[in-house]
This record gives sequence, structure tokens and C-alpha cells, in this order.
Amino acid sequence: MQKVFQDQMGRTIHVNHPPKRIISLVPSQTELLFELGLNKELVGLTKFCIHPAAAVAEKTKIGGTKKLKIDLIRSLQPDLIIGNKEENEQGDIETLMAEFPVWMSDISNLEEAKVAIAGIGEVVDRAPEAAYLNHLITAGFSDLQVLALQQGIDKKVAYLIWKDPYMFAGRNTFIHGILAINGLSNVVTADRYPELTLDALAALKPELILLSSEPYPFKEKHILEIQERIPEAQVMLVDGEMFSWYGSRLVKAVQYFFNWQKELLQQ
Repeated sequence: MQKVFQDQMGRTIHVNHPPKRIISLVPSQTELLFELGLNKELVGLTKFCIHPAAAVAEKTKIGGTKKLKIDLIRSLQPDLIIGNKEENEQGDIETLMAEFPVWMSDISNLEEAKVAIAGIGEVVDRAPEAAYLNHLITAGFSDLQVLALQQGIDKKVAYLIWKDPYMFAGRNTFIHGILAINGLSNVVTADRYPELTLDALAALKPELILLSSEPYPFKEKHILEIQERIPEAQVMLVDGEMFSWYGSRLVKAVQYFFNWQKELLQQ
């Protein structure tokens, strides 16, 4: 039976429902699809899709999020492709849209992440399971926000995602919203992911500088490099998946942030 859905970009798509051959173009959404019980239906995913490890190892890899293997995707004959506006290249998506139903997410904050989870749940015929995940996410992050207020967490922060050049999470990003929920004020006021020198960063006077584990794999040695240039700031490594993955990983992120808030208070 064919059903009509609207994705987060406001596009209407027609899907043979429930879909039997799904391709995911984004790691966090791949994890969500497995969490929704779609192991059999998922036939293709990107080389960056790593969770759950055993399940993704068995699936066909259709390239990277930015470099999709279009002919390989065609050979898998999907009846649904699920992508993301920021993660995937517009040209690739437009090519696929001309041939297949493509449901696109567009996420820049926690509320939009929950809308995406609900929307994906609907289109893959797992609405109750998606609703339960959203219930857990809503309750957990509400508690985190209250806890940050109660504990008086209020720090000026910068969040690095890349090196050479240094790039930061700015306004209108999912990471920016997660920082705010945990009581942190982003000193980077530009939109999206601006480049800044360390001198420019020092001028913003962050109290806390966070080095993400992804997409650039910051390590302990990078803490020392930045600490030398900005000695008045605290510099620490953080799990990038917890700050930037917007699928079912958010359920696991709640416990991470409960522990992380305690760590901040002990510094």
C-alpha cells in the first residue's frame, strides 16, 4: 500500500508502506533505525555508520555521507532512503530523489531531533517505538536542564569540531542547543561552524574549551597545545557522539551528561 508522508524539509514523498528495503545515509539515523527494530529492512548504510557494530558490519556500505555511491544505491533497489540536509550533499540527494522516495531530516536543536524521530517512526511503520524513545529523551533532557540550574552550572564555552583550521560549533547548531541545556553559554556567536584562530578564541574569553572526539579526533596532546595558548581556560575532551548525534543515541546521552555535569562541578 502506498502512503504519503512529509519530511522535515516540507517535501511530500510517496512510500510503499511499510518499506522493505531501506538505505540510511547518516550514522545517527542508522543507529535509530536499528533501535526501532529494522535490522532486516536496512539494506545499505554509509561507511561512517558504526553503531551497533555487529549489525552494521553485515550491511552493504554505500560510500560516505558526502560521497555516495549512487550506482551501488541503485543496485540495492531501495523503497526508502533516509538522509539529512546538513550531512548529505544536495546534488547526490537530488539525483536520488528523481528515482526513489527520499525522506530528509533537517535538525538544528533537540525539538527538531524529536520531530525527526517521530517522522522516521511514522514512515518506517514504527511510530509507537519512536514515541517511546521521544518520551525518554524528553524526560531525560528536562531533568538535565533542571539539574544544571540547581547546581549553578553557568560557564562560557567554546566547542571545537576541527583542527587546521580550527572550526567551532556556532549558533543554529544541534551542539549549541545541547550546550545550553547543560548550563553552558556558547562564546561563538557566528552561525553554523565558523573558523577561528586561537588568538580570536582567546579574545572571546571562554572559561571552558571542549575538544570533540569527532569529526576531528582530538586527543590529550591537543589539550596541551590549546592550554599553552589560552592558559586561563579549562580544556577538556568530550564524546562528540553525545553532543551531536540526534537519534536514539540521545537516550544514552542523558546518563553521559548527568555524569559530565558532576565532572564540571569538580573542576
